[in-house]
Amino acid sequence: MRNEFVEEFCYPMLRAGAIYGRKYLLGTSIARPLIARRQVDVAKQVGADALAHGCTGKGNDQVRFELTYMAFAPDLEVIAPWRVWDIRSREDALAYAAKRNIPVAATTTKIYSRDRNIWHLSHEGGVLEDPGQAPPKDLFQITADPADAPNTPEDVTIAFEKGTPVAVNGRRLNGVELLTLLNTIGGKHGIGRIDLVEDRLVGMKSRGVYETPGGSLLYAAHSELEQLVLDRRTLAAKDLIAPRYADLVYEGRWWTTEREAYDAFVNVTQERVTGSVTLRLYKGNITVAGRASVHALYDERFVTFGEDDVYEQSDAAGFIRLYGLSARVRALKDREAAVVAAAEAGARPSSAPAAKS
Repeated sequence: MRNEFVEEFCYPMLRAGAIYGRKYLLGTSIARPLIARRQVDVAKQVGADALAHGCTGKGNDQVRFELTYMAFAPDLEVIAPWRVWDIRSREDALAYAAKRNIPVAATTTKIYSRDRNIWHLSHEGGVLEDPGQAPPKDLFQITADPADAPNTPEDVTIAFEKGTPVAVNGRRLNGVELLTLLNTIGGKHGIGRIDLVEDRLVGMKSRGVYETPGGSLLYAAHSELEQLVLDRRTLAAKDLIAPRYADLVYEGRWWTTEREAYDAFVNVTQERVTGSVTLRLYKGNITVAGRASVHALYDERFVTFGEDDVYEQSDAAGFIRLYGLSARVRALKDREAAVVAAAEAGARPSSAPAAKS
């Protein structure tokens, strides 16, 4: 399901510009609707009478999985061991696995909760539960420490068609190939590390550390291309939708009319988002080195400070006069009111006592 995940889940989220909590690129959140739907498909194939998940009773994933179950298998029972068995901690879960010889990657000394897919790698738990503690250096697995990253910048060019990534450095690639390549390039330069204290859906704050190298490059390039191609009001409208879309993904409401409606809006905005953006990567930083599109609204003939024949600068005077009309009217009204007030004050007899001779 990897290519389906990238092209039918990650890319629509990217095109919408969805970011949760100002930083989080939703790598775990966006995977759950697809995993849970596939789980339902298998359950129906084998004639299962229940669905199970290993999510804790404190987290977001339980909601994401079960909302998908409701959408595709509302008749099936849901078994959530963390909520109904005697497992109350990660230590309990490790003990359960050890007793039954079930291999797991976590240990009591490195008891991180990790979720990895082609879009990202998340880390929670352990020492990270203290937001005052920096993440240990050995925590990270797919991104280099920016301090240890190459001392020479590297440029990477990402091409888009109607808002969808299609090529890197001139090579046309499918979703898995493209994201795998960008993960490698971005990870080498320490791109995409995020440390966030976020608001869980269930009401508490939690701390997560995320690695999203390829996704970070795609978001940076896509945003820059939109800035070149879309007009100011369309960009503003998209910026209103983006956090709503992010909430929808974070809260597991993917299989809804709301998401379909947002996608319909986003699809219209992306019709002209075709072109390429070159990013320069250096020790954890992304800067823009160039951008180009046949649909660019930028036109040097209009913005040049040199002589041109396409813009009448004298037109600006009339524009400014109309644009500032409301401010001018207010100032005139304030002046008139002040004159009237002064006249009325002069006409009133003084209430002060007369001076004695």
